[in-house]
Amino acid sequence: MRRAQRPFRLGVIADTHGLFDPAIPRCFDGIDHIIHAGDIGGRSVLRQLEAIAPVTVVSGNVDGFGRSGFPSERIVELSGRRIAVCHILYERGMLTQNGLAFLEREQPDICIFGHTHRPLAEWLGRTFLFNPGSAGPKRFTLPRALGIILIDRGEVNGRHIALADRAGEPGPDSPLFTPLGKGRADGRQDAGAERSLRRRGRKC
Repeated sequence: MRRAQRPFRLGVIADTHGLFDPAIPRCFDGIDHIIHAGDIGGRSVLRQLEAIAPVTVVSGNVDGFGRSGFPSERIVELSGRRIAVCHILYERGMLTQNGLAFLEREQPDICIFGHTHRPLAEWLGRTFLFNPGSAGPKRFTLPRALGIILIDRGEVNGRHIALADRAGEPGPDSPLFTPLGKGRADGRQDAGAERSLRRRGRKC
C-alpha cells in the first residue's frame, strides 16, 4: 500500500533585525524550506537559517532594499504553489497601493510579507496572506513570533508560533493562536477559518 505523502512544511520568518533566536532551530525542526520576508539585519542570520533548510530571502527597508544585494520581491514555486514574497504589503494597518498592485500583477496562491511586526493570516480572494510577525528584538507590546505554513494537497494551513520576549529565554508552551488561516488552495475557507477572520478583522 502506498504511503500518503506528508505535507510540505514551510518555515516563515521576518524582521530579525540581526538577531538569531536560539529557539528558531527547534521551531523549524523538520522544515522543508524557509522564507525570510526582509529586515534581515545581517548575513549571519541567513547562514544560521541555511543550516536548517534552503532559504529564500527578500530585503527590507532596514537592509536598504537593493543595496543589500537581495531582491525586494521574489516569486517562487514550492509544492505546486506560486508564492510571492515582499517586505512591505501593509503599512499603518492598511494594504498599500504598491502591495495591491503586486498582488494583482503576480496573482500568487500565497503572499508572505513582514514589516509591521504584527502576525497575520487571512485570505484575500484566492490568495493566502501571511505575516509571521517579528522574530527580532521585542518592540513595544508587539509579540515576537515566527510561522509555519503547511501545504497539503488542496489545503494551505498557516500557524504562528510565539517566541519568548527575550531571545534565549524559555518560550510559551503553545502557539500564539491556532488554527490560523486554514483553507483550500482555491480560496475556499473552512467555517472555522472564516469565523477566525471575522473575529480578528483585516487590520494588521
